[in-house]
Amino acid sequence: MVEKLAPAASGGFSFLELFLQAHPVVKIVMIGLLLASVWAWAIIIEKLFAFRRARREADRFEQMFWSGQSLDELYTGLSHGRTIAMAALFVAAMREWKRSVEGNIRALGGIQMRVEKVMDVTISREMEQLDRRLLFLATVGSIAPFVGLFGTVWGIMTSFQAIAISKNTNLAVVAPGIAEALFATALGLLAAIPAVVFYNKFAADSSRLAQRLEAFADEFSAIVSRQIDVRT
Repeated sequence: MVEKLAPAASGGFSFLELFLQAHPVVKIVMIGLLLASVWAWAIIIEKLFAFRRARREADRFEQMFWSGQSLDELYTGLSHGRTIAMAALFVAAMREWKRSVEGNIRALGGIQMRVEKVMDVTISREMEQLDRRLLFLATVGSIAPFVGLFGTVWGIMTSFQAIAISKNTNLAVVAPGIAEALFATALGLLAAIPAVVFYNKFAADSSRLAQRLEAFADEFSAIVSRQIDVRT
């Protein structure tokens, strides 16, 4: 008889059984937290590859840029494909330079300002692309523990209601509601902790990459200034 009751008791506290026996409100909380966790991990994986690719492409471009290759040749090679990060910044600046120089030689005085404006816009666009959906990670990290706490409070209320109805404080009556409450809390932390950790990591990576782009923009602006001085 003991051997028959043991599996049932252990199965009653499995994750699946806890979910199936939970109050509908607690079920909604659990489902919402699970979906948020899955979506957060999807964003985390996508951003890990995106930032790694951006760093790799920036390193590769810097090697080509400072290798002594002609800027016109480098521009020709890059302008026909899809570029990201620093390469996109260079292509946008060179395109504006060529349009200004080839369009009206008398407009040299305003070229540097236009090139710098184009680079500023390109930096903003590239960083916006990389930072997209990071707000979701910040949101999950902020509110998931409170949503889990809401499920916890509801589970405890369910336990008290069971006690009031049965007029029995036996652990078998109280335990299911407490288990639901703890499970909801665990799901909230499961969603929030990775979201906060990786949001901070990606925010730091984004800041470092933005600084690299701005530094390159300053260097290229100096090159443009020297070219203007030569032409005038």
